[in-house]
Amino acid sequence: MSRPPFPPFTLESARKKVQAAEDAWNSRDPERVSLAYSEDSVWRNRDRFVAGRAEIVAFLADKWERELDYALRKSLWTFADNRIAVRFQYESHDAGGQWWRSYGNENWEFDAEGLMVRREASINDLAITEADRRIFGTRPESEHGVDIPLA
Repeated sequence: MSRPPFPPFTLESARKKVQAAEDAWNSRDPERVSLAYSEDSVWRNRDRFVAGRAEIVAFLADKWERELDYALRKSLWTFADNRIAVRFQYESHDAGGQWWRSYGNENWEFDAEGLMVRREASINDLAITEADRRIFGTRPESEHGVDIPLA
């Protein structure tokens, strides 16, 4: 199994990899998302450690049961060889109706087949009102590559 684009990354291929990840995560389909990761992929997500596709699927299923109406934007930060760094923001609400904007950074490492073998994510959450939302569903193609604001 492979997942192009493959390392070593160029600016264009790194941007494509980031957009593909954003699109997959916005599907909120844990099985689909998991296919971008190697069978033995390891993650640190906040304070959780995840290893392997089965744990990735379980983690994501649990995440999207809690983080309702999840919508994500990712921006390429930098890249080199088989690594990409991104910053991201996503919005979701909890079962009580409180909206959140989550800000974070991820470091990714890929194998030769373009599968992610390591993902490290640091994330902070900010309570927002529904009126403060700015991320709605999947990014339109006309906005691919548009940077996300800092705040």
